[in-house]
Parts: sequence; C-alpha cells; structure tokens
Amino acid sequence: MPALTILQVIPQLSTGGAERTALEVAEAVVRAGGRALVASEGGRMEDELRAQGGEPVRMPLASKNPFVIHANAGRLERLIRAEGVTLIHARSRAPAWSALEAARRAKIPFVTTYHGAYNARSPLKRFYNSVMARGDRVIANSEYVRSHVIAEHGIDPARIITIYRGVDAALFARSPEVTRRAAALRTRWGVPGGRFIALLPARLTRWKGQVAALDAMAALRAAGRPLPFLILAGDDQGRTAYRAELEGMAAGLGLSGDVILPGHCDDMPAAFALADLVLCPSVEPEAFGRTAAEAQAAGLPVIAADHGGAREVVEDGVTGWLTAPDFPPALAAAIAHAMAMTPAQRVAMGAAGAERVKTRFTVRALQESTLRVYRDLLECGA
Repeated sequence: MPALTILQVIPQLSTGGAERTALEVAEAVVRAGGRALVASEGGRMEDELRAQGGEPVRMPLASKNPFVIHANAGRLERLIRAEGVTLIHARSRAPAWSALEAARRAKIPFVTTYHGAYNARSPLKRFYNSVMARGDRVIANSEYVRSHVIAEHGIDPARIITIYRGVDAALFARSPEVTRRAAALRTRWGVPGGRFIALLPARLTRWKGQVAALDAMAALRAAGRPLPFLILAGDDQGRTAYRAELEGMAAGLGLSGDVILPGHCDDMPAAFALADLVLCPSVEPEAFGRTAAEAQAAGLPVIAADHGGAREVVEDGVTGWLTAPDFPPALAAAIAHAMAMTPAQRVAMGAAGAERVKTRFTVRALQESTLRVYRDLLECGA
C-alpha cells in the first residue's frame, strides 16, 4: 500500500480535545512515513503541528453557512487532488459536510470521529448531526458515544469503532522540571501557599460546571467546612459576559479571596502539579472526559459528574468520585471528603488513577488504532 496522505478537517486549531487528538493522529501519520494535512481556520496549535511534521492548511471551516460549506467542498476537493490525499477524516459537523461531498467527488474514503453527544432538539438538527455518522468508518471516543450514535442514527454497529482518547502519561508525571514550572505558575497566578488547591480546568462555558463549583464552595462555607482555593483555569473564548458573571458570583458569595480565573493555561502538567484535587463537574455529559484522564495521569484524585464518558474514565471510590450532575451539595460533600483524607490516602488514590490511564487511555493506543482504521479502509477500497 502506498504511503498515507491523510487530510483531517476541523474548525480551528486553538484548544480542546478534538484538536489535541488531531495533532496526535497527525504525529502518528508522519511517524509512519506519511503526510499529515490538517485544514482549519488556524489557531495557536498550528506551530505545534508544524513542529511534528504536519502541514496546516487555512480554510473557512468554522462557518455553518450552507453556501460556505458548499464552497469548502470545492476547496477540499481541489486540495485532495493537488496533494494526492488518500483519505479524509472529519472531526466536526460543519467541515464534515464539506469533507463528505469532497470525498465522494474524489472517490476517497471518508472517516469521522464523533467527539460529542450532540443535542438534537429538532429533525433539522438531527439531520445536521447525522453527517458524523456517515463515515465509511465512524470512530467514537467512548462506549457512551458509540451507544448514543447507534441509537440516534441507527447505523450498523459494525461500522462504528470505539477508540478512546489518549493521554501521554509521561507528559503529566511529576518531575523536577514540572515542579519547577509549577512554582513559577503559582507565582504568576498568585496562588497562596498552605492552601488545599482544587483545580477546574475547562474553557469558560456554562456546561462545564463552573457555576456548580462556586455553589459548592458556598455550600461548604455555609456548613462551616474548610474551603479549598479554587482555580477556574480556562479560556473564555470570547464569552466575556460569562466570565464577568462568574467573577460577580464569586464576589457576591464572599469568595473573591478563594477563587481565581487566570484564563488559558498552556502548561497543564504544571497546573496539575499545583493542585491537590481536580474537578470535572460538567452539567452535560462529556463524550470522554479527557481532563479527568489527564488529571489521573498526573496522580490526582478527580471529582467528575456521574454521566457520559466520565463513568468510563473515573472509577468511583478508587481513582476519584462520581457525583450527581449539576447538584452542588453532592459536589461539596465530595470536596469535603477529599480534603478530610490524609495526604497519603490522596497519593494512593492518585496512583490508582495514573495506573488506570497507563493501561487504558494511552496516546499510542489511539494512534495505532486510528492508523489501523485508515489502512483497513484503503486496503479494502472503502
């Protein structure tokens, strides 16, 4: 079989699990001797893509305008023919519609990764979402998502495969270098010493559960329990009103001295090394729960909402706790329990989480499984 020339399409390369997975697969394609093109509107991750041998291509793929989507199909078809692309892989709905049309015109295999359990409150929205189930192969990033896709779109179970997102455990392991960077981050963020640190790393969007975390902090205070120092680390991505709402809420609850919103963090190993506990209280189900997996790789206990892919990542009572979604009293109780544990007990729980990641959620497994999907399709002619 000739060398792979894989084109992945995604709206942007700024931040997020789908974007990180695109880079990891690009790295695997290059390592296998192929070419890895990633078409998007660009973003801060383009330099990383170039550094590992990938080739970014700028295209207006974030637009949901039907005319732009149709025009993008032509742009992608021309790119496919000019660069000898052998397979196209879509990671988001709007660019997937363009990629599907381009793949059919160019007669190359079309793969999708269903990165989230998209809402479908109307027949039109269900049709829009359905493009992610139209791949010659559909990749689900958890068993939760696989079951959702089969039920939602009625596709043949043989056409969909579960490939968990991967975590580079070595990247998140505590080391002298990571500890040094964590100390610098502590100074830059103004994190006080001697406090129990709870970290909620997620972009600032309501469904990620920042409001529930603040309400849980208020519940702890009302109960006379010790408070952690809470770091809500994440990019607002233009949601300045929501950021202001969170800041106002913290002030109104008397938590201004106990909460910070430092913005985007580009050194998550250092951020995890600052923390004693990680919160993943998403109000809506996470497709996988990459943050929870990364936190476990860093040796930290995790409190996650008890739904979606988090149930496959966090083992309740062993590597962390699963609590009722959007229910601050349960989140507060879990935080209080974590704070009441001895450091040795938290270290043991973190070690169990790290071992779980090493055995179930590795980047290498994701890469090898994805390349196998590509090769199987190309060998059988899709």
